[in-house]
Amino acid sequence: MPDETVALLAPRAGGVYCDATLGGGGHAERILQATAPDGRLIGIDRDPAALEAAGARLAPFGERVTLVHGAFGEARAILERLGAVPVDGFVLDLGVSSPQLDRGERGFSFRAAGPLDMRMDPTGGETAEGLIRRVGVDELADILRRYGEERYAGRIARAIKDGVMAGAVASTTELAALVARAVPTRERHKDPATRTFQALRIAVNDELGQLERFLADFPSLVRPGGRVVVIAFHSLEDGLVKNRFRDLAKESGYPPDIAAKMGIAPPTVKVLTRKPMEPSEAEVDHNPRARSAKLRGCEVLR
Repeated sequence: MPDETVALLAPRAGGVYCDATLGGGGHAERILQATAPDGRLIGIDRDPAALEAAGARLAPFGERVTLVHGAFGEARAILERLGAVPVDGFVLDLGVSSPQLDRGERGFSFRAAGPLDMRMDPTGGETAEGLIRRVGVDELADILRRYGEERYAGRIARAIKDGVMAGAVASTTELAALVARAVPTRERHKDPATRTFQALRIAVNDELGQLERFLADFPSLVRPGGRVVVIAFHSLEDGLVKNRFRDLAKESGYPPDIAAKMGIAPPTVKVLTRKPMEPSEAEVDHNPRARSAKLRGCEVLR
């Protein structure tokens, strides 16, 4: 949803914007075009391969671009280190990227053989294989239930741990086959391993923790009038964004002008999307992975 994202962000010339999940640089490129001739873009990503790809794409914009290896949950520390607080807006495009899914060696996809890695930052941290070896059956089932909303979490967790003991879970395809055998029913048009892979990926990368830290920090990182735009692909992520925006918009319970007259702190943000924006049928036809995207935005008031 690149057009909708940039329109909601409303970037302006001379502004400083942060794409905190840079990926290949698609949103960043549009922001730089919209903020010409002197707008700045700070791009953050955990994946060195994404930073390299984005760097090549954004090279024509020269010194207007600053790229940083890091996680979006660390946005405060990164921006303070750069002396870039406050910024005029943030973009977050959550979840795994298509290049990560398409490369079997990254371990994100059950359709391509590869190691059980799933780290967005392959330079450090625990892999998915390390996670399933370390945790017990109950904790693994809780991960699958909480992050994958998997109804057969217990059965799958026991099957995975049995497979680990038998040395039969060393690759993505082995894990996918094991999960398929453990699941007694099938969802139409959905591989039985989908929820398990999603849950493990979220746990390995602490995706919800990163989002919670960002949502806690952003009001003090954005100047009044600036905007925050978030694209979520998972109901848990979208719920966190929705609730945080709602709570910040209703802090006083009064409209800003009335709150000011009463001497009460006004709301921190104005929600720009009463309901989440979703991709068009044409976009989903062109990019089926976009079908679950939900776009929300808010404007910081103070």
